[in-house]
Amino acid sequence: MKRGMIIISAVCATLMIVGCEKAPAPKAAAPAPAAAAQQAPAEVSKSKLPVNGIGASISSQVKAKTPYTIACIVKNSTNPYMVKLLAGVTKAGADMGFKAVVMAPAINDSVEEQVKIMEDMIQKGAKGFVLVPVDTNGIMPGVRKAMTANIPVATIGTPAAVDTFLRTGVDYTETGRLVAKAVADKIGGKGDVVILEGPPGAQNARERLAGINEVLGKYPGIKIVASQTANFKRTEGMQVTENLIQKFKSVAAIIGMNDESALGAIQALKAAGMKNVVIGGFDGNQDGAAAIKNGEMYVSYNTDPFGSAYLAAAYIVQSLNDGTKPPQYFVPFPSESDKPLITGENVDTYISSIAWWK
Repeated sequence: MKRGMIIISAVCATLMIVGCEKAPAPKAAAPAPAAAAQQAPAEVSKSKLPVNGIGASISSQVKAKTPYTIACIVKNSTNPYMVKLLAGVTKAGADMGFKAVVMAPAINDSVEEQVKIMEDMIQKGAKGFVLVPVDTNGIMPGVRKAMTANIPVATIGTPAAVDTFLRTGVDYTETGRLVAKAVADKIGGKGDVVILEGPPGAQNARERLAGINEVLGKYPGIKIVASQTANFKRTEGMQVTENLIQKFKSVAAIIGMNDESALGAIQALKAAGMKNVVIGGFDGNQDGAAAIKNGEMYVSYNTDPFGSAYLAAAYIVQSLNDGTKPPQYFVPFPSESDKPLITGENVDTYISSIAWWK
């Protein structure tokens, strides 16, 4: 039986469906050390980054010596964050002169298909990967084959179970801390809080949850009454919230671990007629920014997938050109110095100047 993979080529700018055999179920790799999930990566000076700006304004002087094929593989083609990661690599290919091949599994969030895509692209001569793994351990068969072939792998968000060429994207633990503090302060440091977690197999979700719990634990008046996965999905955020508010009727705040799950929570609260619940999210996507602007969501965090993917591609091109390595394994981007929190006070500026989805 055949499954499809979604492929968007930056060279021909067309959408094709290419058949592939179902990948064998990957064997579990040893989990990443617990300490690695909580490490605080040092911030790299902006002057040392191979890019300028963030979001829609990002650019680079890096140029590929030859038209390398660099593949970007994300979790799905439906989440706005994933779609803009693909767009970031596509733009990098146009700016830097490499062939960008951007893909997502035909079955959303299938790590088996991600592994199969990696294997196919290695056979076809890919020189680098920008990768958003569905699962830290499940992606390892593909990562091992790439590393054996000396193909640089840059991960964004969820890392692989071993250190690869690069990890970039935001420092997820720090994002959790900042949004949790903003929400906690908004509710006056007291009240019942619900957390809509990310996928349990994703290390970035675990890191963000750790940051949220760390901060909320410092407020004696705050009680986390429920912490349940919504898998970064709007539909699940709505369904989980619908169920939880049947039991917890005096919720002061809900923190969705991305904007999609937070937006689902907003839908559930609207349907139930519940008002004045403070909502926090992450990503700063278009619908999230609109919800902040109209007062439905209190805060989000600009995770800039477009810029993160563009930066990852720049580092890969540098390495392919002359062997230049990133300054450290984890280069957070955007970082706290980019003032990533989005609230009603700055949402108009965010939308007009740096929003990654424009």
